[in-house]
Amino acid sequence: MRELYLSVADTAAKLLAAPEVADDWRRPSALAKLSVHGLAGHLAGQVFFISTVLAEPVPTEPAVSIHEYYRRVSWIGSDLDTPFNQAIRSGGEEEATDGPAALAARVAACVEELRGILPAAPDRLVRRPTWGPWSISLDDFITSRMLEIVVHSDDLAQSVGVPTPEFPAAAVQTIVDVLSRIALRRHGATDVLRALSRSERAPASISAL
Repeated sequence: MRELYLSVADTAAKLLAAPEVADDWRRPSALAKLSVHGLAGHLAGQVFFISTVLAEPVPTEPAVSIHEYYRRVSWIGSDLDTPFNQAIRSGGEEEATDGPAALAARVAACVEELRGILPAAPDRLVRRPTWGPWSISLDDFITSRMLEIVVHSDDLAQSVGVPTPEFPAAAVQTIVDVLSRIALRRHGATDVLRALSRSERAPASISAL
């Protein structure tokens, strides 16, 4: 999982360095209420988060699985104007304050740093301040950041008119497994089965997020 994450993060770093991202920096992104630079900053944050949690003390809150984590979070399907989503937008813009070249360079440097420390990092629990009274394993957190990188790389590519990067099949399969379980909880088995097998009876959406 850690090697997959590093590959995915490196691909995102290359996308962030694309000239099309710099050209469209101040334009709206493909996501409502989010600029290209805000989206780029949010994408970059999914790389920076790993170094952040590795430097933090090991939490004492009990661990839950990644699937339970996604069951508990409040942001899935939430309105775009909730304080959490507003903070996501402002946080992305803050990460991007110094411009596209500086952001791309920071991400590339962080990926190189993680190549040296992540593979050998001890298995441990991690937690973010916005969560409830629980933690998840480092590898589950890495998986969650990999999901964010792949999804938002597609968003960014769509926003600036470049092809969506290709990611390792094993990474995509891992992410699809997580997303499909979220979709099952949100939409129920029948709608998910129909969307995957019966186009004539498929619902309008089985979006996980």
